[in-house]
Amino acid sequence: MNAYLVGVGAYLLIMALIGVYFSRKSVKGNEDFIAAGRSLPLWIVSGTLLATFVGSGTVVGGASFIYQYGPFAAIFNLSGGIVGTIVLYFLAGKIRTGKAFTVPELIERRFGTAARLVSSIIILLAFIGITAYQFTGGAYVLQITTGLPIETGSIIIGVLVIFLTVSGGLFSVAYTDAISALLIVAGFLLGLPFILHSVDGFSGLAASLPETTKSWNGGLSVPQLLGFFLPLFLLVLGDQNMYQRFGAAKDPNVARKSTIGFFLGSCLVISLTIIIATSAIVLFPSIAPDTAVLNMAIKGLPLPIGMIVLCATVAFIITTATSYLLSASGNIIYDLFKRYSKKDISDKKLLKYNRFTVIGVGVLAYVLGMYFPTVLELQMYSYTMYGAALTPAILATVMWKRATKAGILSSMITGAVGTILWEVVLDKPFDWNSVLFALPLSVLALIIVSLLTSNKSRIENNEKPFIVND
Repeated sequence: MNAYLVGVGAYLLIMALIGVYFSRKSVKGNEDFIAAGRSLPLWIVSGTLLATFVGSGTVVGGASFIYQYGPFAAIFNLSGGIVGTIVLYFLAGKIRTGKAFTVPELIERRFGTAARLVSSIIILLAFIGITAYQFTGGAYVLQITTGLPIETGSIIIGVLVIFLTVSGGLFSVAYTDAISALLIVAGFLLGLPFILHSVDGFSGLAASLPETTKSWNGGLSVPQLLGFFLPLFLLVLGDQNMYQRFGAAKDPNVARKSTIGFFLGSCLVISLTIIIATSAIVLFPSIAPDTAVLNMAIKGLPLPIGMIVLCATVAFIITTATSYLLSASGNIIYDLFKRYSKKDISDKKLLKYNRFTVIGVGVLAYVLGMYFPTVLELQMYSYTMYGAALTPAILATVMWKRATKAGILSSMITGAVGTILWEVVLDKPFDWNSVLFALPLSVLALIIVSLLTSNKSRIENNEKPFIVND
């Protein structure tokens, strides 16, 4: 067990050193910090997209779902991100051309400052939650390797995440993302033959699974399955992190092509995760579902390969946390502080404020993580807060000419309130995830209010969609 601790510790040290390197070499101003100087090459953009998507939401939260409900239900659940990636291919080049730092900045160009303010608040509510469950996911790794309590492990992971984000900004985040993406793919592929041998191949695995996990739905109803699929689909489709990666690409062509690498990598990693976590059902029938992949790395693989998988897992968790932490900080600085400041702020001061904001948001994420008992529960809340409240507004901003300011505001507020009402006030009736309640309300509010106010809005503001034909 000490060998795993040494291996994980060494890898985390390497990541920290990468952050120090980029803080000294590449980060000269706030645009370098938040957008990597808009200079990232294709393989880095593809890798950082994959690592941002496949964090603890897949290797901890996703593995928990697989362990509880089986591989076939998991295919439906985890394919939400892959379907969203296909849609992103057609938007990536246009998003890069827009050169916005944040999604609220993009929304403001059509719908004004009020829309920017509301979308900023919603993003913060979602992204702080997503950062929080990365802290918890990393803490699971430390608990398994060292026996540390989850609370203590969350603090350790949180400190490292904050350090990486503060030091190198998107430069260090993107490059550590790309390295982590290569490592997770290599580790999973190397471990696959050993895992399949342990369960007597695919036929032995299928024969040994409990009956419930062999069904197409894992014992879940269709609304429950849809409730797991939609949050991930909506998050990927409207994720500010994805948009910022496209904005940091060297040019629109690189941004568009990066989605192909992201798509292929996502299909591969998700497929391997499903096989590994499903095998854990057979080999380790009494473990906590959240730890399926982690236990397989430590107890189900030879030491060198298990260490690679374990290091890659914790690396993905940390790089995803740094992405969302950096993104949330950017919202506070660009969409709230700078947007409403009456003074001109120098780029040097903006960089300083951004770094201080990262620390504050990181502390809030730790506190929120202690409120939710499981990674999967926090994951669904955070995805829904973003997906139901913001993704319809983002897509309308870039694609629907008749969307209006009133419709956008109504949609965002309705989606956010609906999520909180279902999750907190009503305590998830029928055991359905809140997306099934909040998303229809958000879309209906967008369409109905926009249609009722479209003629007046177009006359007054001469609005045009953000994305136009080439």
